[in-house]
Amino acid sequence: MKLLLADDEKELTNALVAILKHSNYTVDAVYNGTDALDYALAGDYDGIILDVMMPGMDGMEVLKALRAKGISTPALFLTAKTEVDDRIKGLDLGADDYISKPFDMGELLARVRAMLRRKEEFAPSDLTCGNLTLDRNGCELKTPDHEAVRLAGREFQMMEMLMTSPGRIISVDTFMDRIWSDGEADVNVVWVYISNLRKKLASLDATCEIKASRGLGYSINEVK
Repeated sequence: MKLLLADDEKELTNALVAILKHSNYTVDAVYNGTDALDYALAGDYDGIILDVMMPGMDGMEVLKALRAKGISTPALFLTAKTEVDDRIKGLDLGADDYISKPFDMGELLARVRAMLRRKEEFAPSDLTCGNLTLDRNGCELKTPDHEAVRLAGREFQMMEMLMTSPGRIISVDTFMDRIWSDGEADVNVVWVYISNLRKKLASLDATCEIKASRGLGYSINEVK
């Protein structure tokens, strides 16, 4: 899952990014409303976390502009404001939730999970391909006759992308944009992760495989 986080308090933002990444989210962070709008318009995000009071544009202005352009990405407001009228205004603009500063990190993560569940209300907690199951709650791969294998954050994100639509080819650029958007790696990292995942599928005697389509990308397919 890829999130956009916008808050002008850099120390808080850096802490939130670290916590969200530890919880297996990919995060782009910006520090003003103008950048938040630009990123949200250009990127493909599963959820947006917006501080209300930011330079450039405030969070409510950002969300209003996004909704006016038909972008329905779930949004959560962070704010020091606690007045009921402000909460009502934010929800009326199309926000999915509202949390007041200071907040507990555990509560924030729970609200983010709830926000994303509403986006994918009918998404199953388990994804399958052949005899392979990806437990999205436990971040584990399993087959009937083997002990489950836990996946690290980016391994899980890559496997989730593949198993959400078995047979669909996902390009290297898409993996890079969704999982390594921080620019800290080159495209060869995709091949390394694919290689590691293939080894895990083999260890589980999975009846599916990750196939490479030259010049196009990768897909997971059941072995017939």
